[in-house]
Amino acid sequence: QVRLVESGGGLVQAGGSLRLSCAASGRTFSTYALGWFRQAPGKERQFVAGISWSGGVLSYADSVKGRFAVSRDNAKNTVYLQMNNLKPEDTAVYYCAADTRLLVPQSPNEYAYWGQGTQVTVSS
Repeated sequence: QVRLVESGGGLVQAGGSLRLSCAASGRTFSTYALGWFRQAPGKERQFVAGISWSGGVLSYADSVKGRFAVSRDNAKNTVYLQMNNLKPEDTAVYYCAADTRLLVPQSPNEYAYWGQGTQVTVSS
C-alpha cells in the first residue's frame, strides 16, 4: 500500500512557475514508478509526466516538454513536478499516481495508487 499526498498547487499568472510535491508513505516507495496527471473540468484525466523507480526513465506529454520537469527523492519518499512558463491551458487538478512497474505508463488505468489532487490555476 502507498498513500500519496500532493501539495504546492495554487494561483499563478501566465509565465510563472510552481513546484508540486507528492509525499508518499510506505517503505517500498523506491520500487514504484510515479506519474503526474491532470484533469480539467469536463475533460479526461491526462498524463503529464512520469519517472521510473530509479529515476532513469523520464516521460513527458508533448504539451509540457521543455517547461515541466519531474524528479524524485527516494530518501524523502517524494516526487516533484517543477512547472515553468505556465499557461492558462495548464489549469487543472494535478494528481500523482504510483504503481509497481519498471517503466512509466501513460494511461491512468495502469496506476493503482492515487493522491487526492491539488488545484493549479493559471491566469492570463
